[in-house]
Order: sequence, then C-alpha cells, then structure tokens
Amino acid sequence: MAVKPGYKQTEVGIIPEEWEVVAVERLVEERALAKPLDGNHGNIHPKSSDYVYHGIPFVMANNFSNGHVNFENCKFITKERADKLQKGFSVSGDVLLTHKGTVGSTAIVGELSTDYIMLTPQVTYYRVLDANSLNNSFLRHYFDSQSFQSLFTSLAGGGTRAYLGIVKQLALPIIMPPIKEQRAIAAVLSDVDALLGALERLISKKRDLKQAAMQQLLTGQTRLPGFHGEWEVKALGGLADIRSGGTPSTAEPKFWDGEVLWCTPTDITALKGRKYLFETSRRITELGLKFSSAEKIPANSVVMTSRATIGDCAINTVPVSTNQGFKNFVPFHYVDVDFLYYLLTTQKQGFISLCGGSTFLEIGKGQLVTYEVWLPLDKGEQTAIAAVLSDMDAELEVLEQRLAKTRTLKQGMMQELLTGRTRLL
Repeated sequence: MAVKPGYKQTEVGIIPEEWEVVAVERLVEERALAKPLDGNHGNIHPKSSDYVYHGIPFVMANNFSNGHVNFENCKFITKERADKLQKGFSVSGDVLLTHKGTVGSTAIVGELSTDYIMLTPQVTYYRVLDANSLNNSFLRHYFDSQSFQSLFTSLAGGGTRAYLGIVKQLALPIIMPPIKEQRAIAAVLSDVDALLGALERLISKKRDLKQAAMQQLLTGQTRLPGFHGEWEVKALGGLADIRSGGTPSTAEPKFWDGEVLWCTPTDITALKGRKYLFETSRRITELGLKFSSAEKIPANSVVMTSRATIGDCAINTVPVSTNQGFKNFVPFHYVDVDFLYYLLTTQKQGFISLCGGSTFLEIGKGQLVTYEVWLPLDKGEQTAIAAVLSDMDAELEVLEQRLAKTRTLKQGMMQELLTGRTRLL
C-alpha cells in the first residue's frame, strides 16, 4: 500500500512523519517522561477487616469509568494500614492501566482529597514526569486506541489468566505527536468522555427515579389522579394462567430449527432490561412442541425466569415457547399485561425467598399460584400506572441509544485522531 506524502509506515501503522514511535523503556530511561510501576506488587493485599468507611481509596479495575476513577464505589483502608503496605501508591495525574485478568482498562487519577490512593496489584500506573513533552491525558487516550489495545491484549494472552508484566510493558510502542497536538487531541477526546459521563449520570438518575416511581405506584402509596377504588390482595393464580416450559430432545433433528420461537434465559439477558421480547436465538418445530412439555405462550404474556436466575421478565410481543427454566403468565382479561410485568419485576426477592437455602434456585408453579400481591382491581388504574412507567422506560431507552451512539462516535474519532488521519493542528 502506497504511503501518501507527509506520512510514514511504522510498527504501529501509518502515522504523520513528524510523529515518533517510542518504546516505553525509552520514555523511562532516556527521556524520563513517564514511569510505569505496578500497584502493590509483592506486598500483602488488604484483608476484608482492613476496609473502613473513610480513608485511603483502594482502587480496582471496576472503579474505572470513562477514563476516570469513580471513588463513589471504592473501598477504603486506613492510612496507617496503607503506609505499612509501602507500594502501590498513586497520585493525581497518574495514568492507570490494568495488566492482569481484565487487561487494558484505563483511567487518569483526578484531584484527590487524600495524599494518595492505593492500587490493586492488577493495575500499572504511569507517572508523567515531563508534561512539556508528554501529555498524560493523551497517553491515556492512546492506551485506549484500537492499535494499542490489540497489541496489549495479544501479548497478555486471553481469558481470566491474561497478564502483561512490567518487563513486557517497557517494550510497548507509544506514538508521540508534538506536545501541542497531543494536548489538542486529548482535549477533544476528553470532551467526549465528559459527555459520556454526563449521559451515564443522567441515565443513573432516571433509573433511580423510575425505581422510586415503581415503589410508590405499585404499592398504592401514590395514586394517580382520578382513581380512588380500593386495592386488594390477590394470588398470582387469580391474575394469570401460569404455564411452564420444556425442551425437545436434542437428539431429534426434526424437533429443531422450525418456526416456533423457543426462549431461553439467555434471550432475556440479551434484552438488558428492555421490556419487550420480539425474537429468540433458537426455534423449534411444531413436532418438537408436540413431543415435549413446552407450550406455546400467546403474544402479550409475561415470560419469567424461574430457575437459577429468578424473576427476570419480558413481555413477548409474538407467540413463543420457553425452556423449563421459565414460568409464564398469560394474563386474564381483567389484568393489564404491562402492569403485570412491572408488578412481577418488583417481586424478585419474594420469589427468591420461596426457594429456600438451596444452592440451585428454582421456584415452582405451585408456589407462584398461591403467591399474593397487592393491586388495584380497576384495570383502568393498572393501565394508567403501566403507562407512566412505560413512558419512563421509553425515555431511558432513548438516552441509552444516545449513549451507545456517542461511544461509537468516540471510537471513530479515536481512530482518526490517534493515527493522524485527521489533524487538529
């Protein structure tokens, strides 16, 4: 492939001629621009008894969010205990990179209310020592680039045992545009990170509001205007025809790949909390349906997981069958299906409590038939409550779609800016 004027071919791909490719060890030894160290390596990991409500944050990979450390969900240890561990301290401005287990996650340590934070041994911190030559925000974004992530994960290996130690990290190539361009690139990508963070916080707030609304509306604590009728306790068996599922013999090809949708818990998980089920990953034939305990569940019913994972629900918009890990609710004419869906989602802990102390949780039809819930008998009120919650769901879905599009946009911007295809200066 011909390289256009002003660009050059390097080990990390085609980049502008004035950009450099520098091994990490050169940054450390020759230029003293960045210093990589792994967190708390070779020292005692904090014990559960070490954790306190306030103190030195103990940062793990799951505390990273959009390139920053989320201290709200951190654990803390006392400064005295942290001082005894001696290593793994990180300060404001450090770039964090996970190198063990889940590899390649990145963050920058922001302003701290403590002298330092402590890192799990799975995290490397890069400390920029010359901000006039290397911008730490640019370095973090470069660590997130597709080319760096591909190289890092390939060297670390796959799976839960993935690992890339300091020696190998020292040999990693880093691209270095001129410092002004580094800062410009970092500013643009950081702005997108800020937008992503704002969207995530808004979505979290909207979810909390929805949970509060469900708590108020589905218990009768708050009544919608125009409704005054009494609520009553009813068994689920009086609200819906409860049906089970089944699996045709996998040894019989004639039972599979037909026209009947066949739902498994994986199909519910794939919805990621969305309410409606339109499709399933597998199908069975009418013959498979006939020669198994599976039943065809009519559209506008509620399918609910009842084995291992208890109480995950969806409304099937088309007829489906399910495997035996479901109990399915075909609502009677006086029950609004959307209301029933929301009502069932609030009963998850109650359902789990019926499963006893077994390590393999399962709830049976007999337990569900007699399980009691509180609801308005007026279907109009049920529908009105469901409409309020459905509007909140729709708003959340729009925000989540915007979040997904913004993440995709950022990936495209990174590909352009971190390879020099698009220049800002």
